[in-house]
Amino acid sequence: MAKFVIEPGAVIDGFTLGECVHRGGMATLWSVTRDDIADAMLMKIPRVSEGEDPAAIVSFEMEQMILPKLTGIHVPQCYGTGDFARQAYVVIERIPGKTLYARLDELPLPYEEARLIALKIADALSDLHRQNVIHHDIKPSSIMFRASGEAVLIDFGLSHHNQLPDLLQEEFRVPYGTAPYTAPERLLGVRDDPRSDLFSLGVLLYFFTTGVRPFGESETMAGMRRRLWRDPYPPRQLRKDYPPWLQEIVLRCLEIEPAWRYPTASQLAFELAHPDQVKLTARSERLKRDPLTTVWRRRFNGNLVQPRRPAAVAAQLAASPIVAVAIDVTEGSDELNGALRTAAERILKTSPLARLACLNVLKLGRVTIDRTLDEEGNNKHVGRLVTLRHWATPLKLDESRLTVHVLEAVDAAGAILEFVNANHVDHIVIGAGQNSLVRTLLGSTSAKVASEAPCSVTVVRLPRQGPSSSPRQEPPGDDRSMPAI
Repeated sequence: MAKFVIEPGAVIDGFTLGECVHRGGMATLWSVTRDDIADAMLMKIPRVSEGEDPAAIVSFEMEQMILPKLTGIHVPQCYGTGDFARQAYVVIERIPGKTLYARLDELPLPYEEARLIALKIADALSDLHRQNVIHHDIKPSSIMFRASGEAVLIDFGLSHHNQLPDLLQEEFRVPYGTAPYTAPERLLGVRDDPRSDLFSLGVLLYFFTTGVRPFGESETMAGMRRRLWRDPYPPRQLRKDYPPWLQEIVLRCLEIEPAWRYPTASQLAFELAHPDQVKLTARSERLKRDPLTTVWRRRFNGNLVQPRRPAAVAAQLAASPIVAVAIDVTEGSDELNGALRTAAERILKTSPLARLACLNVLKLGRVTIDRTLDEEGNNKHVGRLVTLRHWATPLKLDESRLTVHVLEAVDAAGAILEFVNANHVDHIVIGAGQNSLVRTLLGSTSAKVASEAPCSVTVVRLPRQGPSSSPRQEPPGDDRSMPAI
C-alpha cells in the first residue's frame, strides 16, 4: 500500500494537513482540520525512517494506545489515530499557549506562584492516576495550562497504563525518560508506581523555587544512579528565606524510598492547597545534606530502594484516601459527634495511609452583618478550630494525617461540596439532621451532600428510640442512597 506524502494540503483519513508547527527528534507536529470538527487540532507523526531510534517507535505506540482512553480537562482530547501499516499518527486537541518550559528564564519564581503551579500539576496527576496512568515524563515541556487555569499534561510516549501492555518495559531494559526528573526506582526497572510522578514534580518544584536542579544536569547512567543514595542540598541552604513548609513538601517528594513520599498526588495537592497546615518535621529544618556515613550505608548495603512490585495503581489510591468529616459544634450535638467519630475510626482503620480533614461550617447571614466574636469575646473561627482538634484527639492520628478547616459560608451544604471537589476528597462522613418542619420543606445539609457529592458518602443518624440503640450508618461505598432525612 502506498504511503501518504506528508506535506501541506495532504489528506490523511479525512484530516487535511496545514503547516508544520514543530519538528522534534522523534516526531513532527502538523496543524490539521477536518470538515466535521470545528476544534483546533494537531497531528503528531513519528519519524520512522532508516536509522531512527526503535524506542521512539515503541513510545509512539504507547501514546497511540493510551491517549484515546484518557478523558477530562487535564489531558488533550484525542480525535483519531492511524496505524503503522498505512500512516501512524495521533490527532489531538491543540491547546493555545506555550509549555511551562517557556518560564525557565524567569527562575526562580516567587514561592506563592510556584506553589500554585505545583498545585495545578498535582491536581492533573491525581486525575491521571485515577485513570490508571502514570506519566513518567513530568517536566516543564510536558505541561501546559488552559485559559481557565487548569494544568494539561502532554506527551504520553513514556507512560504506563495499568490495564494495557507496557511495551517499553517488555522490549527495553534501560529506563527512558528525562534524566534530571527521573525517580530512583525507575533506574531499577519499576514503572508501575505512581509515586514516581510525585518525585518528578518535586524536582520541578525544587527547580522553580531555587533556579537549580536538585540532581544537576547529568545524562549518564552513572550520574543518574547517584540519586539512589545521595540526597540533594536542602533548598534552605540555597535560599535563606525558603519557607519551612515548602521545604517539607519538596524534600518529602524527593525521598529516595517511594514509601516515604506522599502516598498519592491527591494528598500532595491537599498539602499544597493548605500550606498553613503542613506538618513540619526535621525535613523542614535541614540546612545540610545527609552525612557521608548515611550515604555510604545506602550505597553499599543496597537495602533502601529495592525493585518491588507495588499494588496496582487503583489499589494504591484506594489505600490512601482523603476522608472528610463534617462536624456540628452547636450545643446538643455531642452524641451525634461521637457517632461520627466512631464511623470515621472504622474507615481509617481499613486505610492506614488515609488522611482526615475535619470540617465545620460557620454559617453567615444572608443580609445581616456577622460578628467575628462570640458573647464571651472569643474569636468564633479560632474557637471552632480548637473544637475540631479536640474532637479528633481520641483518634490518635499522626499530625501529618490530620487537618482542621472552618468554612465560612451562607450555604453549609454548598461549602462542604466545594471543599470536597477542590480537595479530591474520596469519602465524606456527615451526620443526618433531626426531623423538623424546616428540613422537611427545604431539605437538609446531609441530604444535599449525599445526593451531589462526587465521592462516597456515609450518613450517620442517631436512633429515634432508646439511648442503647446503635447509630445508623449508610455503608461506605459508591452507592450514595440514604433514608429520608
